[in-house]
Parts: sequence; C-alpha cells; structure tokens
Amino acid sequence: MFERLGRFVVHNPWKVIAGWVLITIAIVAFAPALGDQVSRDQANFLPSDYESVQATELGQEAFGQTNNGSATVVVKRTDGKPLADPDTAAIAALTAKLATKGTVDHAIGAAPGQGSPSPDGKVATIEVGFDQPADDPELLDSVKQVRSVVDESLPGDALTHAVGGQVAQLLDNQDAFDSALVIVGAATVLLIIGLLLVIYRSPVAALLPIVTVGLVSAIAPGLVAWLAQLFDFQVDQSVQIVMTIVLYGVGTDYIVFLLFRYRERLRAGDDKKTALIAAVARVGEVIMSAAAAIIIAFMALLLAVFGAFTSFGPSLSIAVALMALAAVTLIPAVVSLIGTVVFWPSKSWQRTPKGTTFQKLGRLTGRRPGAVAVVSVGVMGVLALGMLGFNTSYDSLSQLPSDTESARADNYTKESLPAGTSAPTFVFVEAEHGAALDQAALDAYGAKLGKADGIDGAAPIPDPADLKNPAKAHFAFISPKNPSVAQIVLFLDANPFANESLDVAGGTLRDVADAEAPPGTQAHVGGLSSVLADIRDANNRDLWVIFPVAGVLIALVLGLMLRSIVAPLYLMAAVVLGFFSTMGATVLAFQGIGGQTGLSFMLPMMLYLFVVAIGTDYNILMIARLREEAKLGNDSRTAADLAIEHGGPSVGAAGLILAGTFASLMLAGVSFLTEMGFAVSLGILIAAFVMSLFLVPSVTALLGHKAWWPGHGDEPDALPAASERDPAPIGS
Repeated sequence: MFERLGRFVVHNPWKVIAGWVLITIAIVAFAPALGDQVSRDQANFLPSDYESVQATELGQEAFGQTNNGSATVVVKRTDGKPLADPDTAAIAALTAKLATKGTVDHAIGAAPGQGSPSPDGKVATIEVGFDQPADDPELLDSVKQVRSVVDESLPGDALTHAVGGQVAQLLDNQDAFDSALVIVGAATVLLIIGLLLVIYRSPVAALLPIVTVGLVSAIAPGLVAWLAQLFDFQVDQSVQIVMTIVLYGVGTDYIVFLLFRYRERLRAGDDKKTALIAAVARVGEVIMSAAAAIIIAFMALLLAVFGAFTSFGPSLSIAVALMALAAVTLIPAVVSLIGTVVFWPSKSWQRTPKGTTFQKLGRLTGRRPGAVAVVSVGVMGVLALGMLGFNTSYDSLSQLPSDTESARADNYTKESLPAGTSAPTFVFVEAEHGAALDQAALDAYGAKLGKADGIDGAAPIPDPADLKNPAKAHFAFISPKNPSVAQIVLFLDANPFANESLDVAGGTLRDVADAEAPPGTQAHVGGLSSVLADIRDANNRDLWVIFPVAGVLIALVLGLMLRSIVAPLYLMAAVVLGFFSTMGATVLAFQGIGGQTGLSFMLPMMLYLFVVAIGTDYNILMIARLREEAKLGNDSRTAADLAIEHGGPSVGAAGLILAGTFASLMLAGVSFLTEMGFAVSLGILIAAFVMSLFLVPSVTALLGHKAWWPGHGDEPDALPAASERDPAPIGS
C-alpha cells in the first residue's frame, strides 16, 4: 500500500503539492476563525446534571441572575494607611462616574463591593456589572474602558488601584495566551531550525519542516473551527497553542523518520527516486501506526464529561491526522523535486558512520540486556516516587503571570478583606410544589449555615422596608418573581480556589445544607467554589475512565501492527511507568523545589495522553526495527544491538526535537503552560532515551521469540529482496 503511494507521490510531485496548496487556500479563505469558538470560562464545560450548574440555573430563573460578567475596582492608599475622607470621596465620585450610562460600554451599574470598605478600613472596592455573559469577547473592551476611566479618575500619588474580577481575569488571560502563542511559535521555529542544522548540517533540511508544517498549521485551525460549529462545542483557550506545538513537534518527528530512512537507502546504493519510494514504503507504516495511536489517545477524550478535555480530542486528532497525511505525501513530493539537495551542503549522507555512540550503546544492551532493563526500570521507578506528594490546583489566578493587573487586584483584596469575599458561595432554597417560603425559617437556616465548618459567615441582606436598620436585616432573600425560591449568600473562610474550600463548597456545606433545609424545601449550593468542586469531581472521573480506555485502545493498535499479544503488554507497561516517572519528577520540580502548593488539574490528563501517545511513537519505531532485524535472521540480542545502532539516531533526534518544541512552552509566562512544557518535554526525553532506547530493546532481547507470541513476526522472510538484505533501519 505505502509502496504504491510512494510511487505515485514521487512520480507526480507537482500534482501533490498543488493539491495541498489549493486546499490550504480554500480553508484559509472560507473557514471560520478558531478564536471565535474559544471559551475562557471553565464553568461552561460542565454538564447540566452537576449541582453547581443547577444552582446557577435556579438563580437565573428566580432572581434574574445570569452569568453576566463584572469587574472589580480595588483601591488602597500607597502608604498602607486606612482610607481618609478625601480618599473615600474620590472613590465615591469614581463609583458615580462608572455608574453613569455611556461611560463604559455594556455597563449596567456600579456600586460598592461586598464588604467594602474592608474591616481595617484600608481597602475599598467597586463592582461594575455588565449586561453580557462573562466570556463575551465584547466585555474585554469594556474592562479596558473601566481601567482607562479609573486611571484618569485616580491619578494622584495617594491612592493605588487595580481592576480585577472575572472579566478582567479573562482579559489578562487572553493577553497572556496571545503573547504565549507568539513566544512559543517563534521559539519552536528557532529551536527546530537549530536542532536540524546540528543533526543534518543542512539549511534545506532545517527549513523543510518549517515550510511544510506551516502549511498544515494553516489548515488545521479552520477545520477544527468548522467542526466546532457543526457539532456545537466550545474549544478551550489552550488548544491553539498546544496544537501549534503538536504540529511542529510531531511533524518534525515524522520528517526526521523519513529523511533518516531516505539517507540510509541512498547509502545502500539506491538512486534518488528508488530510495525515496523505499523510505515512504517502510516509514509510511510506522508514521501511520504512530499517528493512529496518538489519534486514538486523543479521541478517548470524547469520553470525558468535562468539556475542556472533550474539545482537545477532535482538535488535536485533526492536527495529527493532517500531519501524518502530509508526512507521506507532501514531504516526499517536495523531497522528490529537490533530491539530495535536501542534505546540502553536507556530504555526510554519502558515507556510513563508524564507531558511533549508538553502536556502543547497542553492543552494551545486546550483551547485558538484564542489567540494562533493571537500571532503566530503577531510574523511572525512583522518579515515580515523587507522585506521593502530588496535589492539584484549581486556582485560575495562579495560572496568570504574577504581574497582571488582575493578580495585583487579588493581592490587594487578600491583604484586608476576608478570603471568601472575592467569590461568595450561594445557597438557593426551593420549596416543593411551588409553595411560598417562610422568611423566619429561612433566616434561622441562613444563620445556621453561616456558622458551618469552613464558613466565615452569612451576608446580611437589608430589609427593603427599612434599609438603614441593620437589626431588621435578613440572612435570606426571597425572590420577588417566585416566592418559592430564596437565596443565601455565604463567605468561605479560606481562598475560594483552595482545595479545602472546594471540599467545603462541594462536600460538607452541601451535606449541611441538605440536612438542615427547612421541611418541604430543597437546597442547591452554587458559586465559584462549588463550580470548581464539580470540575474536580468531573476531572477525577475522567482520569479514571480515559486512562485505561486510551491504554487499551493503543495496545490494540500495537497488537494489530505487531500481530502479538506479549509485546504490546510490556510496551504499554513501559509507557505507564514513563508517565508516573514524569509526573513524579514534575511534582519534585514544582512543588518540592518551586514551592507551589499544587499542579494544574489539567496536567495529568494532558501529560498522560502526550507521553502515552508520543512515547508509543518511539516504541513503534524501535519495535518495528527489532522485528526487522529478527526477520533478517538475527538472534534477539543481536537484533537489539542492531536496532539501537540503526534506529537509535532517529529516535534520539526525534526525541530531542519534540522535547525542545514542548520545552518552549516554558517561555509562555502562563503557569499551566510552563508546567506542561516542563512535564511533556521531560516525558518525551524519558520515552526516547530511557524507554525506547534501552528498556524496550533489553526486554525484547530477554524474551526472545516469546515477545512475538502468538504471531511469528520475528521469523525470517522466505527470500528478502536484494536491497532489503542490507541493514536498512526503519526511520534511521
């Protein structure tokens, strides 16, 4: 199959290139922008059967509450002293100005924030409400206007200020991710060019991935956006950055596999066309099997209940499928036109190197496979112990660069206002059968909830008939639209993003609210901490479902490719050990050395899929080379020796390039991307230089013929072709 494809591409290069160019032009011209399908609010990714979502819907129906956005202006004195009368007068004037219609687009009012001024009198807040949902792109400009008005109104040296809140966080988040996309894209391109220059000593080979992958990266976002419109799903804001890295990383890997094989056939004496056809014929199977493993792993994300994970599945699968197709069509077509110029000006492609490092490593593994296997497992096992200290973080603010205005606003409020003030927790009480609620019973209920474990108190609500009399305040507000529904506002006594707050809002508070609810009523706990608690539950469920499903599906791909049951089992066991060792090392780096309280909750899922899928790429490359050596009549130890000698360079080169592209994420300035860049790049290095280069060949050497049971994949061919009797490693 791949030989026929290779012949068509090599003999019709202009047709293939023209087809790719026309498709690119059509998609770029007519496809919607991927950015229009992006959601920056994680709550939008939760299914409707979670309690926090039900609470939000009840609040919208009964109180007209929506998920409309808001911004919080935080003001304090530069000298740290309590606010003086002139300060409060300036803040009141600013509040009135922000409340004036037409000052800020989409603003529907401005008022002092909850708990303002702070108990110590040092901080005041102003809440600016908007008439659109928090993730509406138009509100990002509204926040910019708020910041401009505040800057103009409080220009003095006495007061300092910052504009934070939900929409402001989304604005800073977008700016951080937009900057990250530029930085990561530039760093990735420079890194790939630099590494390929070192490997091939040819500017042509170094630029080939940039041009071809650039073409594919122009197509993928448009296809993903079309898919998002067709199936009505939203895309997480990290997708486009990760997609860029995946395309350049995986694409460069596939190009390396092809060029190493092409160079090997040239050294074996094939002419340029024949060598390229042979390269496509052999490496095509490896590339497509590897791509299938990655796509299956990514598509397993469709089983997630948390929508952010679901959006990664089809998005990254489309990117990988396009790149694999380009690797066996577009890349060979370009190389067919330029021939050996792809290695210019280097002449190293004309001679086979002797006495290389990989030859020495191959001899070591072939002679002492047991020792090599024990050391490989030991290294990964020691790193995996770091998982014992693993904690997750759901703090979206901590993911932003510390110098953003949102982060500064949050720090100001933490200095003087109670921790829970920034994100109140809401309890909605609903009477059965539409009966009217009793105010006295609700007030007693609200007061009791305010004293529950983990709660700093309930917010008193002034009596509409006597607003200036605190003694007549209530702890529950009955909906004027629906007297069978009431709302109670509670403040947590810890950071609303902290795991202990999630334990309260998603656990103990719900238990107390249900147990103590007035007879004939039902309670629903909502608010940001409740949403995050449900996201945590969804995340935990997804990890337990997706991990084994992806592993089993990839093992099936390996089994079909190798026609073996034994080999896929230890290949997947090696990959799983690689995942735990990578996570353990990341915990040690960020929580141990870096002092972070936890790692982003999305990291384990992303890392598992990348390490499992991409690590399987290298395993496929190496196990295919082991099988080829065995089919040439070599015993298992000699096959391991030769597989490392000939396949090691391509695995090592691909691992370095892919690890380098993911490492560029560490320059993004966004905590999640920094963690992901470190973890995935380390995981790829472990997969390439420990798992595929040493562990897999050594275990295969120890098992011998049993590794291919029940098939006979290691049995020699009846009569190999003359060109195939030469050592011709897959991907090397």
